[in-house]
Amino acid sequence: MRRHPFPEDLVTAQRSWAAVYAELARPGTARTTVLRRRLLHLSAAVYFHPYWDHPRPAAGRADLADLVRTERDRAGNAS
Repeated sequence: MRRHPFPEDLVTAQRSWAAVYAELARPGTARTTVLRRRLLHLSAAVYFHPYWDHPRPAAGRADLADLVRTERDRAGNAS
């Protein structure tokens, strides 16, 4: 069940962005060009998503990132 105001495709793009960013941050990561291109694509998908076309509080983007970060932290603690 969805408990946030964001469309699921926007949340999915933000989750993917966070995963790619984390992979790029790891020391010794290979395929950096591919990962950077993917990160750029995902950044555009999140930033230019139609959800942001309507007036929203400026904190909306931060709220989206916090949502994904919290989900990731909970999943890490559950393992």
